Amino acid sequence: MSDTALADRVDRALERATHWLLSMRVAEPRGAFRTSPLHDPARWPGVLLPGTCDAILGLAVLGGLDRLAPDERAATAAFLLRHRRPDGVFVNPQMRPEETWKRPGEGETAAYIAFHLTNYALGALDALGALDGPNRPVLTFAERYLEPLVLEAWLARRDLRDPWLEGNNIVNLASFLLLMTRDPADPRLGPAGRALQILLDWHVRNQEPTTGFWGVGQTLDAQHHLHAMAGATHDFHLYFELGAELGFTERILDYCLGLTTEVTTACLDVDPVDIVVHLDRLQPYRRADAHRWLRAKLEALLAFQDVSGASPMREPRCAGSTAGCAATRSRRACPTPSRPSSGPRRSRSSPRSSGPSATVAASASGG
Repeated sequence: MSDTALADRVDRALERATHWLLSMRVAEPRGAFRTSPLHDPARWPGVLLPGTCDAILGLAVLGGLDRLAPDERAATAAFLLRHRRPDGVFVNPQMRPEETWKRPGEGETAAYIAFHLTNYALGALDALGALDGPNRPVLTFAERYLEPLVLEAWLARRDLRDPWLEGNNIVNLASFLLLMTRDPADPRLGPAGRALQILLDWHVRNQEPTTGFWGVGQTLDAQHHLHAMAGATHDFHLYFELGAELGFTERILDYCLGLTTEVTTACLDVDPVDIVVHLDRLQPYRRADAHRWLRAKLEALLAFQDVSGASPMREPRCAGSTAGCAATRSRRACPTPSRPSSGPRRSRSSPRSSGPSATVAASASGG
């Protein structure tokens, strides 16, 4: 397929996706979006919160926010802000603690969901240009992490047997800290900068040299390696935002370029694309291979898009090999070894604008 033909297919896919997202708007409450055509807002009004966050972030990536009139954008911002507690946490009122479980440990599930919903909501508000003036982010809930001992104790409790989940926790907290550094007059600027450095130092100490990722048992089998990659997708954005040096980029790229270019699942399709694109901008290693892999992945994703513009989830498939294979719903992957690296290489990333936009995008991609 020629570059021109591929670009035309991309434009049509973006337009279809934009149309689909806009079709998820509901009449009441104004400004809210459903998660799918099957979502019944009367029965599940609480799910309008993540549905709206996802729709706005998706439209922002697609360049489609200008399809919303100013009064519609204001209504969406107002809808999101109605879910904000005085301490700044965004809450889904239908999610009752006794009916919600993400991980063992007292308060762990509630903390994970609070971070996730709040980061998504702040990212959506930021995309709408609604984090200024009276709507400026309330981050009282995150200020405790400005105390070094509190942050270091929190990091010590990260369970790296589940690096995918912990990658979400870390990128969410990093987004909140980055928001505190936006305003030069914010008295939290200095402490937030120091907290971000503590986060970065923890990553440097705990990065696995043989893979470039984080997590326990990454080299035991393909599933552990795959989940470590999915978690690292989030962690890497801390480096990208701070312009910090990322280690072992060759091993990271070797692994990602050994993954299938077939469609698997949303997170495991987007995560390696995110990594490959960012690293391609930062260093030249295997650039031609990276471009070929990205093109093949793009063509597969374009072919998978539904005519409505949506990309429905399919039965999870193994991302651990280029052939692909059937997998179970528990996300087990095929035991396929990754290509060996020629050795560690470090690459300095380019500074980017501070704020939650990039880190939120990573969090949203990783699920």
